[in-house]
Amino acid sequence: MRAFILTPTHRVRDGVPEVHLYGVLESGEPCLIIDDRTRPYFFIRAEDQRRAATVAPDVRYEASDLRAFDGRPVVRITMATPGEVPPLRNRLASAGVDCLEADVRFASRYLIDRGIRGAVEIEAEGEPGGRAGRIFRNPTLQPVHWLPTLKVLSIDIETDPRAEQVLSIALHTPALSRVLVVHEHVFPHAEPVRTERELIKRFLAYLNEIDPDIITGWNVADFDLAVLHRRAQHYRIPFLIGRSEDPFELRREQSYTRESRAIVVGRLVLDGLSLLRGAFIRLQDYKLETAAQAILGRGKLIAGNDRADAIMRSYHEDPAHFVAYNLEDARLVSDILARTGLIELAVERSLLTGMPLDRVSAAIASVDSLYLGDLRARGRVAPSVGTATDARLLGGWVMESVPGLYRNVLVFDFKSLYPSLIRTFNLDPISLLPEGADGDAIVAPNGARFRRHERGILPALVERLAVERERAKRGGQSVKANAIKILMNSLYGVLGAGASRLFSPAVANAITHFGQLLIKSAAEFAAGEGYRVIYGDTDSLFIDAGEADADAALARAEPLRAAIGAAVARVVRERFGCESYLELEFEKLYRRFFLPEVRSGKSGSKKRYAGLLVDRDGAERTEFVGLEAVRRDWTDLAKRFQRGLLDRVFHDQPVDEFVPAFLAALRAGDHDDALVYRKAVRKELATYTATTPPHVRAARKLGDQAGRIVAYTITRNGPEPVGEVSAPPDYGHYIEHQLEPVADAILRFLRTDFATLSGAPRQLVLF
Repeated sequence: MRAFILTPTHRVRDGVPEVHLYGVLESGEPCLIIDDRTRPYFFIRAEDQRRAATVAPDVRYEASDLRAFDGRPVVRITMATPGEVPPLRNRLASAGVDCLEADVRFASRYLIDRGIRGAVEIEAEGEPGGRAGRIFRNPTLQPVHWLPTLKVLSIDIETDPRAEQVLSIALHTPALSRVLVVHEHVFPHAEPVRTERELIKRFLAYLNEIDPDIITGWNVADFDLAVLHRRAQHYRIPFLIGRSEDPFELRREQSYTRESRAIVVGRLVLDGLSLLRGAFIRLQDYKLETAAQAILGRGKLIAGNDRADAIMRSYHEDPAHFVAYNLEDARLVSDILARTGLIELAVERSLLTGMPLDRVSAAIASVDSLYLGDLRARGRVAPSVGTATDARLLGGWVMESVPGLYRNVLVFDFKSLYPSLIRTFNLDPISLLPEGADGDAIVAPNGARFRRHERGILPALVERLAVERERAKRGGQSVKANAIKILMNSLYGVLGAGASRLFSPAVANAITHFGQLLIKSAAEFAAGEGYRVIYGDTDSLFIDAGEADADAALARAEPLRAAIGAAVARVVRERFGCESYLELEFEKLYRRFFLPEVRSGKSGSKKRYAGLLVDRDGAERTEFVGLEAVRRDWTDLAKRFQRGLLDRVFHDQPVDEFVPAFLAALRAGDHDDALVYRKAVRKELATYTATTPPHVRAARKLGDQAGRIVAYTITRNGPEPVGEVSAPPDYGHYIEHQLEPVADAILRFLRTDFATLSGAPRQLVLF
């Protein structure tokens, strides 16, 4: 039978290490695979064995036919238990012995060595195992690709404002909508309990009854489960929410988000917020309200700046509405995950890389899992992760733009540029030649030299993934295709990350140097054919079609794409003697296009533009990149103004009435809901002494109530936090700092300016 692995871990029983793989069977029943036939190991170079034996004479040294990255032979060291590995590794390192693959976790090593990625086929008879489900001891396992159907439970809790008491817990699955609430009355979808203690016990009972594979929510680890765990400890209730007797644990991740990872053995906790970020879905912010409105077109039942007070009032005065609000929050998360397919995406990424579902966004570990398996097939051993810091890497080529307003701009894009460069030029740490090495080599623009005739692991991996992605796209498997795309695009970053065993600045910089060379070659060819290249960014070219008619511009797209692609392939073949796997695509046609100048007005800006797209059915949308309309540090006022102004410009409508009308509406209070700034406080408020930014002044007025993100408006009394405003808005501030710079960036190309259209000299516009 087949099983999907949820939690790989290990235990030591009577001195014997056991790999424990918690999973779910095809029948939906949970399972536990136990294997005590393997032991932890790592490698050292054979030349270091004598020195190692003086430090660790009692461990087992075995000859091996494997070799290190540098080609030198290695010796395998085997230990009795995984706990012996870190101290031995540290002793050997102190003696100057380089340990190889000594940081691979025991359960991960077990899976990698067997080529198991996410799913297995089990050849064994199982036995009943209580909450763990069916137990298989020392079975025969085979890797298999199988898409499971996982049971998902969305939870959401409501507490008092200080999160010192849990008032209710909402549970939502496709078959269940229930709110456990501390109350004396019964409401629709609600089950009342008398005390918080009883609330927690009922939650644990429901959890065992529903028996989900995945627990989800919004910020569910850092808030919902963290609070429930703390309150359970207060009542001395064992908070066992997994399928084992292991205690609940929150583990702080080292990523930039600093989110916590909930360790729940036998189940997985997948935070909806983290899944959204990990799939690179971009939103203005990642609050549940924002995500729900953007994805579902609906939001929370209680919203606004005084939401905490409103929730408490609802609990005491309208408990039926309180219950509905709590349940809707849990339902929103379920619906967001269903609409976006994020659980299915995580499953596909797990099947690709072998990473558990709650770690599929860990790019370094994901590539590590794949690379180590392929490396062993090459008879090689990888280094352990070192202590290097991230390298200084050359970025992609970003052309200084040619500012202006344009008609019919063609956009071409190199499909998966960096993975294609890896494949084309055989870029890989094991194909990188040491300095001074002889032989026929591919010489990168940064001087790095690569073996020409021994295929690297990363190039072979890219080739395999590219084939799988095209097969998935042809088969309508868009989720799988997206999972492969995310994995392929992570390869470059892994090479430049000090926390990766594949850390290689020379290889990473070879990729970007090749990328810069070829995108510049493409731009030069287009210019030589008489086209005006108005912007370029890493893997994209923006070319003025030189046509007033959209259909005529589109007719130029395919011949130009083919010609540029052929020109780049010639450079690859003639200069480097390689076959090009780069594929140039025609991405889109902007009917109208805006490229601003930098604020100083002396040159074209980078990564900032807007363009009007028209679908075949005539539907229009404007794309914004880097402009105020999509930046979090600008107010909604500026965004409305910029969108409205560009909409008129792109449709050749007059703007001389729009600007004064917008100003009149502003002064009349029609845009007061759009005056809010939001900015993060990066350090303690008391440390701001030399200067006091507006958001800090507003935060100080909030005192202990100030959070990390401060929402404030500029009033005639200065910056004031939302909800604590004591004076009318300072409209002059918003006109000068939010509207005028946005307007003049556009209006200069219409040979006018903000002061002229507003009908008053600049200094009078402000009053």
